[in-house]
Amino acid sequence: MTLFDDPTPAVRKLSLVRLGAEVARSVAAVGKVAVEGEVHRPTTRPGGRVYFTLKDRAAQIDVTVPAARSRRARTVEGERVQATGILEWITGWGRLQFVAEEVVPVGAGAVAAMVAEARLRLGRDGLLDRPRRPIPRLPAAIGVVCGSEAAVRGDILSVVASRFPGYPIVFREVPVSGPGAADAIAGAVRDLDLRPEVEVILLARGGGDATQLLPFSDEELCRAICASRTPVVAAIGHEGDRPLCDEVVDLRCATPSLAAAAVVPDRAVIEGELRALRLRAESLGCSAVAVARRRLDAVDRDRAVAAGVRRATDRLVHARHRLDAVHPRHRVSRAWATLDGAHREMEALSPVRVLERGYAVVRSDEGSVLRDAGQVGTGDHVHVQLAAGRLRALVEEAAR
Repeated sequence: MTLFDDPTPAVRKLSLVRLGAEVARSVAAVGKVAVEGEVHRPTTRPGGRVYFTLKDRAAQIDVTVPAARSRRARTVEGERVQATGILEWITGWGRLQFVAEEVVPVGAGAVAAMVAEARLRLGRDGLLDRPRRPIPRLPAAIGVVCGSEAAVRGDILSVVASRFPGYPIVFREVPVSGPGAADAIAGAVRDLDLRPEVEVILLARGGGDATQLLPFSDEELCRAICASRTPVVAAIGHEGDRPLCDEVVDLRCATPSLAAAAVVPDRAVIEGELRALRLRAESLGCSAVAVARRRLDAVDRDRAVAAGVRRATDRLVHARHRLDAVHPRHRVSRAWATLDGAHREMEALSPVRVLERGYAVVRSDEGSVLRDAGQVGTGDHVHVQLAAGRLRALVEEAAR
């Protein structure tokens, strides 16, 4: 340092507005954080916005929760919580505050109390007793919401490989614990619900303590599950774990493996059922054909045709009488001529008239009509139906 050096640092002259802007930029650079402390003086304004002071042993900060996020904020006097959000500098007031998007309790007792309050609100809205949606037996695709841990995903894929290799699965990996997890899980449920090929959604997570599993007791997540058009299956934690979402899903399973087995169809079983159904259909078809053949063989065709002709003739005569009574003579004559023509045509088409012209109907010993010489062989007996009477003949030669 020389005699001419000034040890005093340079001083910038700023306006209050400029200073506030620089403070705001510095505060914004901190980003999203999660801090713990005790709740003091919580108040809720008429618009739904929540204010409180978050205190620790040596520090405190003012916290505000927007009305839209108030359901995610449990603010009880003296309760220890974790608040997640961002810092905000309010230039007009010259004040720093913490804008929280989530305030969750710390400690098993407080967590249980928060879950109980959410359960009460869900029950008041009828969401705990709503009718459950059926789980499809053969969904087009299965949506899975899980964390990035390899164990849960591996368990599910192992079940798929054993029950139906290659079955379509759509995975959504999201944070399943910590700040923002509840939002991420609910968003994944909504996303999968919008996909038409996904016909069942599986929520899966490994075990953890009450705080780690807290996102699955989030009230907004429970409401998203209830609003989903797609049935939802949950496998959260271990057998003893009971997050709140278990009370609103359509099916609850103890482990991710059991949940996968509940929604992934067993290919071998389905193929066996299809084989059995095909055999039953073939059997029923053969039985129906046999019954129809017996009924047809029992019909006296000649008598049936003659009866049909008589009924038609009676209807024609009746129609003529009605025409005679209602229409003028010349219209009646035309109608009668038409009816007579129809009668003659019916007579010409009658099998009996065909036989009278020298034709015959030949049947086998079993009674089936023969249309091809190849249907009998030399030495077979056949029955010949004539216009008057029947013959039984022996085939000496069959040629085509």
